[in-house]
Amino acid sequence: MTSVFILLFVTIQRVSELIIARYNTHNLMLRGAIEMGQNHYPYMVALHTGWMLGLWYFAYALPANTPLLLLYSALQLVRVYIMLSLGSRWTTRIIVIPGAPLVRRGLYRYIKHPNYCLVVIEIALLPMVFGLYKFAIVFSVLNALMLTVRIKAENAALHQN
Repeated sequence: MTSVFILLFVTIQRVSELIIARYNTHNLMLRGAIEMGQNHYPYMVALHTGWMLGLWYFAYALPANTPLLLLYSALQLVRVYIMLSLGSRWTTRIIVIPGAPLVRRGLYRYIKHPNYCLVVIEIALLPMVFGLYKFAIVFSVLNALMLTVRIKAENAALHQN
């Protein structure tokens, strides 16, 4: 039953992040921000929803690998750090405030897209916590395809700014 608690935690976390993202997006738009690259967004949502639903379906009653779970848990601290680094500019969409400088705090000082690096690891690691290696590979490939589109769109948006 440990898997249920893990999946419940991750589900609540993701839904909470969507609420934060929506709030931040709304406030950014009030400040004159512009959304860019929105055509791929529904596919990204579908990918992450499919990943989460698939985990519920396949991992529901599986035991968790403790070392991998601890690593995944540590990554959640990195997730919080990334979100705090972006502050009110953290969102799940590509939102640009015309003329605003890029964020250079936290991991953004060293890595151009730390959140995407984190997501790549998470998409692969959480299924592996439950021994779902094929699932991890399938969603990692799908995520890589999505990130190819996403990062290209985000880089274009940031360069236009």
